[in-house]
Amino acid sequence: MQTIHHQLSVDHMSQLLKLISDPTRLTMLKVMQSNECCVCEFVEMFDISQPAISQHLKKMKDGGLVQEKRNGHWIFYSLNPNYPHAEMLQTVLDAVVSQDDRIDDLTKKGLRVSCN
Repeated sequence: MQTIHHQLSVDHMSQLLKLISDPTRLTMLKVMQSNECCVCEFVEMFDISQPAISQHLKKMKDGGLVQEKRNGHWIFYSLNPNYPHAEMLQTVLDAVVSQDDRIDDLTKKGLRVSCN
């Protein structure tokens, strides 16, 4: 069993668990484990409204789990490598089944945003 080096207070752990317990947010985090994504890509992946996706991203950003990077008029979201408990979050995400098929589907439909 792996030892977690940085212990969290009960309140902080509770907040983290609330953030990742939502199936949509957990799936988004898993996708962001290996991809940067913009809001429109998440809207397409989950077939839910842009305001709902933005709300999920805001909660995760406010919690420190994700970061945003602006590229032109696009804002891309990814896991925050500076999150104090990033190692623990990675361990949780490693236990979740791959979501790469969601990115593959966007690519096949020509809906993957590229700013290159």
